[in-house]
Amino acid sequence: MGSIPDPGELTELTPPSFDEFQRQTSLMTSCTLLWKELSDHFTSLEQNLLKKSEALRSKIQSLDQETKVSLSELEQREVSIESSVEIALGKLGENKNAALIALRKVSGEDENGEVDDGEGLLLVLKSFCVKMDALGFWRFVTGKKKELESLRAQMPLALAECLDPARFVLESISEVFPVDKRVEKSERGNDLGWACVLVLESLIPVVVDPVIGKSRLLVTPTVKARAKRIAETWKASLEERGGIENVKTPDVHTFLQHLVTFGIVKKEDVNLYRKLVVGSAWRKQMPKLAVSLGLGDKMPDMIEELISRGQQLDAVHFTYEVGLVGKFPPVPLLKAFLKDARKAAASIMDDPNNPGRAAQLAGRKEQSALRSVIKCIEEYKLENQFPPENLKKRLEQLEKAKTEKRKPAAVPANKRTAAVPANKRTRANSGGPMPPAKAGRLTNAYVSSFPAPPTIVRSPSHAQYPAGIPAYHSPPPMYGSRSPPTNPYAYSPEAAPPLGSYPVAPMNYPAYGGYGNGIAPAYQQAYYR
Repeated sequence: MGSIPDPGELTELTPPSFDEFQRQTSLMTSCTLLWKELSDHFTSLEQNLLKKSEALRSKIQSLDQETKVSLSELEQREVSIESSVEIALGKLGENKNAALIALRKVSGEDENGEVDDGEGLLLVLKSFCVKMDALGFWRFVTGKKKELESLRAQMPLALAECLDPARFVLESISEVFPVDKRVEKSERGNDLGWACVLVLESLIPVVVDPVIGKSRLLVTPTVKARAKRIAETWKASLEERGGIENVKTPDVHTFLQHLVTFGIVKKEDVNLYRKLVVGSAWRKQMPKLAVSLGLGDKMPDMIEELISRGQQLDAVHFTYEVGLVGKFPPVPLLKAFLKDARKAAASIMDDPNNPGRAAQLAGRKEQSALRSVIKCIEEYKLENQFPPENLKKRLEQLEKAKTEKRKPAAVPANKRTAAVPANKRTRANSGGPMPPAKAGRLTNAYVSSFPAPPTIVRSPSHAQYPAGIPAYHSPPPMYGSRSPPTNPYAYSPEAAPPLGSYPVAPMNYPAYGGYGNGIAPAYQQAYYR
């Protein structure tokens, strides 16, 4: 066994080797790198924590701010409700007295009769609203289409007298919206969309909060839920109406106005609203409705679609509503609209079957386009960019040409001296007598033995015969026991083309079968309506 060295004994230290020195140096280097890596890691953690804490602090501040705003709005709503209740209680007596006076004035009068002035119209409307007679109110309004502007001015004042204006409006239009429930429909009174839109528009100023504004509508939750169900019913009936492409514009306008009036617009239905608005863009109220429906960000695409469909005039109205005049200048659009209208008129003129009627329709189309463009120029003050003088001159020329075509052609003086027996006429082909009954079946029935200029003789209610030609009287035995027809003309004067538009050759009449035995020929029912 070796001996254990004494600790107190001095021993000779072994000098370190170069390898040991290198090992310790590498160890120190690795420790330094590790320390630096740890320091960077903790520094990044600290920075991330600071960022997150700052984000949390900003969120807390924004939430505090939103909470303050919400509390202030709630307080404002409470104040507005209290003030509204106080105002309602204060006016309760006044409304009661006014309603009694209105009922006394209307009680002795026919509510469906003529109303002389705006005050009388307001009294009648108020009487229906005070009694909450929605059906009577609807029938009265639909019978006053000629007084549309007066109704528009007085209806909001009358609806304010209702106990529940929103429910009253829903009940009043329920006969035709969302589904037409009428059993008997007349051809003239079939479209009542104008009345629905009028009533819904008049409700808006009544239900808007007087303090907060349009952000809160004074509509009860029950009525609002009913309005939502009505909207869903209308959307479900789109397939029965033939789809979005075939639905009638008055129905579309009523539906969109219903959504805006009751504040039940849905974001998920924005594409549906867009298609409906574009399909009925020619309506005057559509640009404002589009903005109210939340389609402001889709307006550029909608305007481009209208331009591509040839509805440049409608596109101009949309551009001014949303302030995109710089992107879509109105003057080039109006000029393109006029150019398309002229092309359409020229294509109508190419109809070889009825040149007179084609000329009339082409003139009407161009006149309508000119009037619309002139009105648009005046509405948006575009006279400096697009002077309307030339358009007005062209419109005057078309109207003058239309007036001249309506004038009857003059008969020469040497032809007016001849007279023909009142009960006989000469056939154009054989020279034999023509029965007077045949003359009553055609508009151009008169065929003289003398040559005459090719003109169309119009109805006596619109143009008189020349002075030198006596009237033709049918003999009494002609009709037998029947009285002569009240309107012996085959076609109405409105359907006839303008005079002088194209020549008409004299008509050759076939021989009457059985006329010699005293039996009158059978008349077609189409000539007597």
